[in-house]
Amino acid sequence: MNKREGTTKKDRRVAITGIGVMSPIGSCRECVWESLRLGTSGVRRIQDFDTSEFSVQIAADVGDFAWPQQLPEKDRKNVPRTVPLLLQASTEAISDAKIDPSQMTLDERRRIGVEIGTGGGGFAFTEKHYEYWFNGPKNKASVYIIPASTHGGLSSEVSMAFGFRGLSHVVSTGCTSSTDAIFYASEHIRHGRQNVMIAGGVDAPIAPGILAGFELMRVLTAEWNDEPWRASRPFSANRSGMVLGEGAYVFVLEELERAVERGAKIYAEIAGYGSTCDAYHRVKLNDSGEEPARAMTIALDDAGVDPDEIDYVNLHGTSTVLNDRIETSAIKQAFGDHAYKMPMSATKSQIGHPQGASGAAGIMSTLFAMDTGTLAPTINLDNADPECDLDYVPNEARDHHIDIALCNCIGFGSKNSALVLQRFDK
Repeated sequence: MNKREGTTKKDRRVAITGIGVMSPIGSCRECVWESLRLGTSGVRRIQDFDTSEFSVQIAADVGDFAWPQQLPEKDRKNVPRTVPLLLQASTEAISDAKIDPSQMTLDERRRIGVEIGTGGGGFAFTEKHYEYWFNGPKNKASVYIIPASTHGGLSSEVSMAFGFRGLSHVVSTGCTSSTDAIFYASEHIRHGRQNVMIAGGVDAPIAPGILAGFELMRVLTAEWNDEPWRASRPFSANRSGMVLGEGAYVFVLEELERAVERGAKIYAEIAGYGSTCDAYHRVKLNDSGEEPARAMTIALDDAGVDPDEIDYVNLHGTSTVLNDRIETSAIKQAFGDHAYKMPMSATKSQIGHPQGASGAAGIMSTLFAMDTGTLAPTINLDNADPECDLDYVPNEARDHHIDIALCNCIGFGSKNSALVLQRFDK
């Protein structure tokens, strides 16, 4: 492999040593991985509010879950749903990494930072509590409506829960938010600013006003209300739009040498990153696919690998007619003939579109594939669009060894981000 050497940037390598998940297909890492393997769909009819006046009546929600013990009962009405989702996923990731914050010195906790990506943050919470303020009963409204509705508070909730005194940041770049957050977290480790970072994404956008807004944009499918498990169908000829989703996907990142010294399980290294902007439209992709392709090429160059060294690509795969076709074209531009030789799949076929958390969800699925040697399928791909003619691992999981993988993400506002993961061999 043609690894780039000698640059200061690459002096400190970055490992992923912990994974935590709150997902529509499971509320722990192992149960989500089993659902991925089985091709389980997390899409169901919306139960939390009346959808009778909506053309779209389905979403991929996490369902009922226990609030983390770190969040006292008196605080529960004062934070958005994103907070308990994020805390529970963070707790699992930290435990998986075998890190015990309670046994750390103050100086050690000052070397642990938090970097979280989100698209909508607490918008659903804001919507509900402003309704209390304007329509009553006003005594149900939270006095913390402003800080709870501000994206920046999400990372602080993790920092406060575990006593981490390092940087605490939120990245909000639309659908690429968590991919970008994970890269920025890795950079802080690479450059020695922090030793450990808690990084990932969370979003919980399933609410009446948000659903109505997405309906106005006509990007959600309204054709599968009676068969919700069939609704999210990336690259299928009869796809008709995405499915709104939610979830939290969190990772522990740390300096590789530190991870090796303490005997941590290393899922993968973060090897490269690329990001571009089409500078084209608030919602639509430029039909050329040039900038998504360039983001992937930049990530490959940053990792020091050639296109034909990539063993697998995790796709953005939203199920919209435009996105899937353009992403397919971008893959061909970035990988050339190798695009037809490597498998790829779309996690959103199982979990819907969790907005700013979608990049982290794809990374989670890729780590599952690298760790188990099993690729999660793109479900509901019964009849592929002729313009989507690559190997999307249709409908059934597949055994496949991965040394190097690329995770692709495309967002509103013409943003594109890609991350390269590499197996660590001692």
